[in-house]
Amino acid sequence: MSSQAPEERKRRKIRLEDLLNNNIWDVDPRPHIKLDTSKCRDCNYKPCVLLCPTGCYTTHGDDVLFSYEGCVECGTCRVVCPEEAITWEYPRSGRGIHFRFS
Repeated sequence: MSSQAPEERKRRKIRLEDLLNNNIWDVDPRPHIKLDTSKCRDCNYKPCVLLCPTGCYTTHGDDVLFSYEGCVECGTCRVVCPEEAITWEYPRSGRGIHFRFS
């Protein structure tokens, strides 16, 4: 049994943005994700916009805009895209996100 009071045992809530700020990105000038925006226009749901944990996808009218620089390389976008509009590869060796846990 722990001798700590219940208040001390509570885990501190961390916002995703704060956690991501600990990481380092070595952004490859060559994108590791390519988006076929013509297919995105036909997509009614645009799950990539809703499910990308870092918000790399946004909408502008019927268009989907993408910025790969903040990508955490989870692959969620590729898995959830019903139109198969996303071509996804890992960045070249040594590039991309370097996770740092605190």
